[in-house]
Order: sequence, then structure tokens, then C-alpha cells
Amino acid sequence: MSLAQLLQRLGDPIEAPDEETFDLFAQDLPSQNLGFIDSKASTLDLTIGDRDLTIHQSPGVLASNRAGGTTGAVVWKITPLFAEWISSPSSSSPLFTNKILTSSSHILELGSGISALVGLVLAPRVASYVLTDQPYVSKLIDKNITENHLSPPPRSSSKKSNLKKTGGGGGGGGGGTLNFVPLDWEKDTPTPSLTLSPTTKSFDLVVACDCIYNEALIEPFVATCVDVCRLREGDDTHTTDTAEGTTKNPCICVVAQQLRDPDVFEAWLVRFAASFRVWRVPDDLLSPALRSNSGFVVHFGILKGVVVPE
Repeated sequence: MSLAQLLQRLGDPIEAPDEETFDLFAQDLPSQNLGFIDSKASTLDLTIGDRDLTIHQSPGVLASNRAGGTTGAVVWKITPLFAEWISSPSSSSPLFTNKILTSSSHILELGSGISALVGLVLAPRVASYVLTDQPYVSKLIDKNITENHLSPPPRSSSKKSNLKKTGGGGGGGGGGTLNFVPLDWEKDTPTPSLTLSPTTKSFDLVVACDCIYNEALIEPFVATCVDVCRLREGDDTHTTDTAEGTTKNPCICVVAQQLRDPDVFEAWLVRFAASFRVWRVPDDLLSPALRSNSGFVVHFGILKGVVVPE
């Protein structure tokens, strides 16, 4: 299987954001409130696949008036569902069954929040996973990585990038590295230094899980997605030989979100589709908890103009 074969299963890209919005919000959506799992608990015990995890969160920060937002201080309902789906070894995870993700893949997550959940379950299956968010989440991310059997090395700084990283180590005794790097969509420009590796210049996958809550975030969020995916343009190490010549394997952007406000969703999709070809992941490629009428949706994006290897 290949990316081209996966795109055949996804069908035509979305052409009308207003129609996509109408179709999604015309579903019988359950009442999810804002979408917290438990905004008052300081710890959550979660099981994802075969992993039992204890996740620390901060109700106090959530309730504060911190400038720059507080939504990353707690775990949202979609996060464990998305983490289980994307990391699944079964046929419900099309990124692995189609060989888009392998043990040599490099992933970056935008707006990870404090939990590190997706990284905790995906890092064992790939080469590296980099969590990013605003600096205020770093302490709890470090704690969640440490207490869920991903022992971090001593904290260090990259002199070249001046980016502070935390975490690290393998996925529960094996697999790839898991690190956190502060990244503010409104202030920072993604560079190859985000990989935290002198030999890795780009990412195979960009992940964002429930990151859009208001229209003010849309432009900086999408611009950051574009900048991270464009890192592949300067990386000659990820190529596929075809009959037409050598083609670079594109970086794929995966955006999962709860369906809350149709106006905010449509504004995001209009902006996202201006830079990316966008596909909604169909029910037959999703786990039951993420399918139609669940109140959640997952989209794939590939930068416009990028050639997909056959």
C-alpha cells in the first residue's frame, strides 16, 4: 500500500467548505459540552490500547486568566480516542497499514497540551515524536512522560536553535524518542531545528488534536501547519523513485477536532483548504468512536502543488 492508494480510498478532495460544514453539522451530534473529560480532576487514569496511563492535568491553570489561553491545561475527550485510533496496529489505522507511518517516521504535534497522550502511544512505533505547545505546559508534559515509563534524560538546550526541550527516551522501553519543544504559533517560525536531530530536517506527519476554539487562532495555526509541512521541500532524504523521476514524499497534516461551532469550523476549513488539499477521513477508515454522529471529525491535508508519489 502507498499514499497514492490511500488517497484513492479517500476519494476527491473537499471542494466546498460550506457544504462540508453543512454535512457535518447536520448530523445528530451528541451533547459534549465544551469537551473536557473531567476539568476538576488533577489526575486521570486512561487506557489506550494496551497502555494504562496516569495523566496529570491542571484545573487551576484552566480556571485562571492566563494570557495566551489555558485550554492545554486539561485533557479533552477527543484526545484519547484519536490517540487510540492513530496508534492502532489494526486495519483501523490507515497511516500504518498504508506505510505512511513506519518505525523510521518523524512526527510533530501542534498544540499538544499537558497530556502528551498521542506522543506517549505513538512514540514507541516511530523514530521520533516532538510535542509542541506554549511553554506553560512543559512542566506537566515532563511529569506525564516520566511517570508513564518514558524516562527523560537531563534537560538540555539546542545551542543552534535556542529551543529548550524536555522529555526524551524510548516508548515504554523501546521505539523512538519523545520530546517537548515550546512553539508559539503567533511568535515562532518552524525550522528544521524542531526535529532536535542534526540528520533529520523535516517531518513525515504533523498532528493537531482539538486545537481550534475561536477564529483568532485560525490564521496562525494554519500558517504553522504550512511552515512545518514545507520543511520537506528542503529535505532530500525522503524521496521515492518513480517512472517520472525522483519525487519527495510529502508531509501529511492530520487535524482531529470536536464539532462545536459551525462558523469557527467553516472559517478554519476555508483557510486550511486555501493552502492544502483536504480530505475527510471516512467512517470505514476510522474507529467507531470517531465515526459519523460521534461529534468528532478527522481531516488529512497535503500542501497544494506537492506531487504525490505513485
